[in-house]
Amino acid sequence: MTIAKLPERIVRLDELAHNLWWSWNEEARRLFRALDYPLWRITMHNPAQQLRRVSFDTLQAAATDPAFLKLYDSVMSTFDTEMSSSTNWVNTNYQSLLRSPIAYFSMEFAIHNSLPIYAGGLGILAGDICKESSELGLPMVAVGFMYPQGYFHQNIAPNGWQEEVYRRLDFDDAPIKQVLSPAGSKVVVNLQIGDFALAIGVWQVLVGRTTVYLLDTNLEQNPQSHRQLWSRLYIADRESRLQQEIILGIGGVRVLRALNINPAVWHANEGHTAFMMLERLREEVTKGASFAEALGRVQATTVFTTHTPVMAGHDVFTAELMVKYFSDFWKSLGIEREAFLQLGSQDGSPTQTFNMTAAALRMANQRCGVSQLHGKVTRQMWHSLWPEIPEDRVPISSITNGIHVPSWVAPELYHLFEGYLAKDWIKEHDDPQLWQRLDDISDEELWSVRRLLKLKLIAMLLEHNQDHWAHGRVTAEQVLTMGALLDDNALTIGFVRRFTEYKRPLLIFRDIERLKKIVKNLWYPVQIIFAGKSHPTDAQSKRLLQQVYSLAGDRDFQGRIVFVEDYDMHIARYLVQGVDVWLNTPRRRQEACGTSGMKASLNGVLHLSVPDGWWLEGYNGNNGWSIGGDLEPLNPEEEDEVDAESLYRLLEEEVVPLYYRRDRRGVPEGWIRLVREAIRSIVPVFCARRMLKEYTERLYQPAAQSSPVIDRR
Repeated sequence: MTIAKLPERIVRLDELAHNLWWSWNEEARRLFRALDYPLWRITMHNPAQQLRRVSFDTLQAAATDPAFLKLYDSVMSTFDTEMSSSTNWVNTNYQSLLRSPIAYFSMEFAIHNSLPIYAGGLGILAGDICKESSELGLPMVAVGFMYPQGYFHQNIAPNGWQEEVYRRLDFDDAPIKQVLSPAGSKVVVNLQIGDFALAIGVWQVLVGRTTVYLLDTNLEQNPQSHRQLWSRLYIADRESRLQQEIILGIGGVRVLRALNINPAVWHANEGHTAFMMLERLREEVTKGASFAEALGRVQATTVFTTHTPVMAGHDVFTAELMVKYFSDFWKSLGIEREAFLQLGSQDGSPTQTFNMTAAALRMANQRCGVSQLHGKVTRQMWHSLWPEIPEDRVPISSITNGIHVPSWVAPELYHLFEGYLAKDWIKEHDDPQLWQRLDDISDEELWSVRRLLKLKLIAMLLEHNQDHWAHGRVTAEQVLTMGALLDDNALTIGFVRRFTEYKRPLLIFRDIERLKKIVKNLWYPVQIIFAGKSHPTDAQSKRLLQQVYSLAGDRDFQGRIVFVEDYDMHIARYLVQGVDVWLNTPRRRQEACGTSGMKASLNGVLHLSVPDGWWLEGYNGNNGWSIGGDLEPLNPEEEDEVDAESLYRLLEEEVVPLYYRRDRRGVPEGWIRLVREAIRSIVPVFCARRMLKEYTERLYQPAAQSSPVIDRR
């Protein structure tokens, strides 16, 4: 929506608000803060909504304020330079990749909280990839879903039970725009799904130089029953989920064709997107290729990333459902029913199910897991697809995930690094040599920033509670359970992640009395903040959450256990920046990678984790703590016993004493030594910049070299 009331002198504020580049540019964020700070806070840092609500008088004052105009001109100059500059890593090193874009398909994208179409880590990674692609100059278009209701908002009832609340997104308040044809009409693609025809519209989100296209079925051409069917992320009903994935994969390819976008490389993020490969197979066969030839061409130009180390977590559909929706499709491929179903067979034998990950692995030549350990687990898991070769030679590599540093670093640390590392440190943050300059920052300065970030976190949680109380969403007792008694002087641990059994949120409560002694220590108090959501249909995980919430309300803990309601990207930033310790306790080999600990480490929060996922690579003995040692998976009871004992011992003998061991200035020198090493050793290695450079060098470039230049008009 264009803001008609913007004065001409600052009219490009609307353009800036609708390109999420501002969300990771500190100067741009400062511009919107300066425009109307109270409104910036009320809208939860959403400039699109801010501009709709800001008063005309405020805009007029900004348009004549020399200080504001100086900042505005500086931001717009930087924006224009970065959107058009040819001086970037890809242009310098892989100019051939610039001929055609990489198409990145994902079920969810977490780019900013103003666009709540994400559930968790998969979406966070997808959003960070889009941002870093823009920074590196990597030509990328992304395809996902425009969920009008997105993922749910979380209410916790007084008894601790999670309640899901779905709120319809006001498109005018979101940084999105409808995609129009050159003639000005809405771009619409038609798709036959089983026995009904569906029209698909398209919205676009600008993420710097990367464009994300979001598919929308809420069109007048569609029956009402079909318009709302795809309003939510990750529908539990299997048939509805299959329909969603058909729209994303097959519809997504057709939308790109309708927009005259012909990618050189196709990247599928998780098995949900595998139908994208099927549609390209159909295209090649339609042009005259045999099925074998078409499969070879699709494989050569496809990159597939799998994120799930547990077989039960992969999308599987019954043969009956596949026949219902694809009986005509396999005919267009020139193959029979059994050959089609074999694409999704888990072991190559006749099957009554269609596994989306197995299909994606078969239709992509470039395949990877998301950490070194996950690569090993994935090769073991899918060895049945290549039974003729040794397990360690199964053609699935690994590229460890990373985080988009500009999005997750605290402003206070950003400016501290500007003063000591380099004015433009953000442009070279994947260079390990840069981080050697951390030694120039005094312990006192680093500790002062860490203290400030904790104060900001506690203030945010207090405001969060006040708002809930004022609107009658919580009882007085719940206000205490949700953080009203937090102490800014206490060692603060964060357990913040999706609530599910394998992440073991109850592990730290295994010995309640021992934990009470730790948190209630008069001289060395500890407080623990929990936050996260359970899947709406996962009753077991909801019960876990309820147990944690109930324990948080136990008066014997003296308010030192807290549960934060409705965790999202906005709250996440405060948590990964403001706690002292980031706790992670998954069952071994069930955490593919995890990235929240990377975000915490970037901000000087020390990681206390089981050596699973990325931490097996990241831990060096001086940058955090490893729980339980590098053990082979045990049975669950033994694993819990070993890890709980290790966790308690680490807290009692190392973590808590080190935090409270202060010099005469009140600075914990030993603690800050670990903080400095965590930042130095983790940031340049576990960043999205390193990750995308690896993707480009190892997967995108080989795939692009196999991509023919095809006239598809």
